[in-house]
Amino acid sequence: MPLSELKDFLDDKVIQYNNSSFIETDPVQIPHLFTIKEDAEIVGFLAATIAWGNRKMIINNAKKMVALMGDSPYDFVMNHREHHLEPLESFVHRTFNGIDFITFIKSLQHIYQNHGGLETVFAKHQEHNSLQPAISQFKKVFFEAAHLPRTKKHVSDPLSGSAAKRINMYLRWMVRNDNSGVDLGLWKSISPAALSCPLDVHSGNVARKLGILTRKQNDAKALAELDAQLRLMDAADPVKYDFALFGLGVFEGF
Repeated sequence: MPLSELKDFLDDKVIQYNNSSFIETDPVQIPHLFTIKEDAEIVGFLAATIAWGNRKMIINNAKKMVALMGDSPYDFVMNHREHHLEPLESFVHRTFNGIDFITFIKSLQHIYQNHGGLETVFAKHQEHNSLQPAISQFKKVFFEAAHLPRTKKHVSDPLSGSAAKRINMYLRWMVRNDNSGVDLGLWKSISPAALSCPLDVHSGNVARKLGILTRKQNDAKALAELDAQLRLMDAADPVKYDFALFGLGVFEGF
């Protein structure tokens, strides 16, 4: 299929899936629960971190995280005492457990106290057409706080070969303003043009069938290949095609 025809096809799919009804079954609904920027970006980061497995379970467990923070995530992160963390010990989502959750709370506090917050860290290290180096630097900053080695696996590093699907999804939520009520567009210091597709098994398989991805593994090299193709279709908003690829894979079994 010629690139122009493929673009028209995918543009139609973006319109089909990038709308408010998408929120009902997607973890993006978690940051939509809050109106204060810091609340939304914190719960968004936590929800994205556990976004693997059954989507209903992801959403339910993300809501449990919110409840364990007293429905006031930014206040909890900034003002908790050690005894406030004890209820978090019971949390578990697949391999992400209470120890990891507590470490994330302390690391988030470190980010806000010493680095100006989540947006500031990502924005500081962004490049013209890529946030992958910024993700790698974010991981270094995030784990400046005391942590167990086991917790580091829950933050991906693109410079170590990962496609960093969950963080790229989180960045889409925070940066992209789609005017359709799905992505929140809270961060104004990062351009949507620098975003990358949250590459997973669904979007990867669809991209291969469409001929815009040849690499078999869903890794950093595959992401770079897919990014290049999506930017040919829309350099200003390449990650909008995540809705098309994901929708075709999950909802249509393409």
